[in-house]
Amino acid sequence: MFPEFIDTRPLRRAVDEGLNWVVRNWSDELEAAASPLLVLLKAIENLLVAMPWWLIIAILVGIAWLATRRWQLPVVVLASLLFLGVMDLWTDAMTTMALMIAATLTAIVVSIPVGVWMSRSLRVRQLVTPVLDLMQTLPSFVYLIPTVMIFGPGKIPALIATIVYAAPPLVRLSDLGLRTVDPSVMEASRAFGSDPTQRLFGVQIPLALPTILAGINQTTMMALAMVVIASMIGAGGLGYQVLQGIGRLEVSRGLFAGLGIVVLAIVFDRITQSFGKQLQARIGLAEGR
Repeated sequence: MFPEFIDTRPLRRAVDEGLNWVVRNWSDELEAAASPLLVLLKAIENLLVAMPWWLIIAILVGIAWLATRRWQLPVVVLASLLFLGVMDLWTDAMTTMALMIAATLTAIVVSIPVGVWMSRSLRVRQLVTPVLDLMQTLPSFVYLIPTVMIFGPGKIPALIATIVYAAPPLVRLSDLGLRTVDPSVMEASRAFGSDPTQRLFGVQIPLALPTILAGINQTTMMALAMVVIASMIGAGGLGYQVLQGIGRLEVSRGLFAGLGIVVLAIVFDRITQSFGKQLQARIGLAEGR
């Protein structure tokens, strides 16, 4: 047994008491601050559940066609969505999709500005990078504990945990994309008298869009990877079906719900990748054939 050099119980007690103090004194304020996230999630979920199934299929198939201008991806998207309907997973899939979309939109709003800030300051990058490392490597169950203590079981802690888990790739790739813009292009834009804001929105972000879109793709996939864990604290959706399959030892329920998650991942992964390839082709970065 490893020798006990110090007594860690006071430190553990201090951490627990500190979090309990936050819950007692700041829970109402934190819930009020997080309420826009809940409003966003419920609005997306209500919209998806209320929309006719055929309209959602038509929209996603249309987006797939715009992303590729070929018939293969729209057929895959159509078959995938029909699978969800045939297996009686449609409503749960819409709930899961709402969580994923809300988490991805929130991550985009937060992560891209942080990535821009990191790309412009080495010190900020040095400070933020360890935080991103911690967010990516810390087991998700660890930060579920304080969120559940503060907000209670429900959709808010599930959404916050999903955002924390899914945001780091977008921050990193936004920073990377902006920093790797061709210096000669940046120098030419300075020569034309553009200010930093004009260079950012007129040159850097357009040229970095394929990399940023790859970050959005990774964030979307990581958000979907959290749905089973998020279902443990009230997120519902396909993850809850998987959880029920485990609890009841119903292999079919867990298997088909798991396949439903895979189907959603395939649909959004292929669509975002295709848009990224389009952007690469437009700015001359597509791979040669």
